[in-house]
Amino acid sequence: MALHIERQVLERILAQAHHHHPLETCGIVASSSNSRVASRIVPMQNQAASETFFRFDSQEQFRVFRELDERDECCRVVYHSHTASEAYPSREDVEYAGCPETHYLIVSTWGKARVPVRSFRLLNGRIIEESLTILE
Repeated sequence: MALHIERQVLERILAQAHHHHPLETCGIVASSSNSRVASRIVPMQNQAASETFFRFDSQEQFRVFRELDERDECCRVVYHSHTASEAYPSREDVEYAGCPETHYLIVSTWGKARVPVRSFRLLNGRIIEESLTILE
């Protein structure tokens, strides 16, 4: 398994995460329904406004997913940042994950992070790290 993501999208996610630090940031990355490449970033509000977890605003999430349907797109990636830990899913991240076909991208803005960006599949409580392919 691998996440294929455009470089400009990843750079925007990193910029968003560093801009909102020390609060966690979040959003999704969409792709056209017939493509596996994550190509359109949709930054979203972290309703929790927390340094340790994120929650999408339910009304915003509803609007975003309706727009995806209208554009014949799908949610390829759910992303968020960790501000004081490695880029690895927390227990809350695993519990919050609801789409087994979605990639979960975590960006660490913590200065001691060994790997600042990692991608995972979260399947039935299992954490499966996957490779990250960055496309020009």
